[in-house]
Amino acid sequence: MTEKRLRLAAWLAIALTAVPNDGVIVRAQNRGFLTGQNVAPVFEGWQRNADGTIAMWFGYFNRNFEETIDVPIGPDNQFEPGLDQGQPTHFLPRRQRFVFKATLPANWSKERRFVWSVASHGKTDKAAGWLQPEWEVDDGVIQMNMGPGGAPPDPPNAWPTIAATPETATLTLSETVKLTARASDDGIPKPRRSRNNEPLKGVTIRWIEYRGPGQVTFSAPTATGTYGTDTESTTTATFTAKGTYVLRAIASDGLLESPRSVTVIVK
Repeated sequence: MTEKRLRLAAWLAIALTAVPNDGVIVRAQNRGFLTGQNVAPVFEGWQRNADGTIAMWFGYFNRNFEETIDVPIGPDNQFEPGLDQGQPTHFLPRRQRFVFKATLPANWSKERRFVWSVASHGKTDKAAGWLQPEWEVDDGVIQMNMGPGGAPPDPPNAWPTIAATPETATLTLSETVKLTARASDDGIPKPRRSRNNEPLKGVTIRWIEYRGPGQVTFSAPTATGTYGTDTESTTTATFTAKGTYVLRAIASDGLLESPRSVTVIVK
């Protein structure tokens, strides 16, 4: 990564976190903002794909410390243009970075905005993505924002790979579904050894609800493997309401994250 690119990445690391949060920490300590606040979508940056199409990255900031918020696809959770671009409907607390990317055609106009709007708790926030050169990102920029900061590792870090089963499942509300995932990585970055000289930790897999009409409980929401080996995760999911859910298994090496989705229909 060139010096110019590093400066840009450092600027983005600051800019991408510049979501208004005045007084949140103080009030949370006094149990003021644990619930009741809204969700703000965030434009993270754009990339040019190998085939010429454009990837627009988005995340969000749920201003609550504890409350998860559900906003179905529709007037309160939509893109312009396109309405449904794969965005979440289940919003976890606090800042969630580089959650998903939407693919736009190669001839997308440099001046045209791609806008995600989310309405919750009586407020509507919008995030507009466009092809401003300063907002172009690469894997190095993403790692600087997802990880602890500093220059990306050399040699370069690859995205973890992950597989999850089943791809789809149908069950009744009284039933549970067994989910499995397996993740592997290139060993970069190498984790630091603990003071107790414990085995080095490898890739982490976590399960989340990404979309759904109710709440999902995972029996084992996270699993961490040993460095140098694949990580395996087995969990069961229970549901509180009928409908279609999208669950995600997310593999993280500490700098990059790769998701795999499972669709569950609860009758």
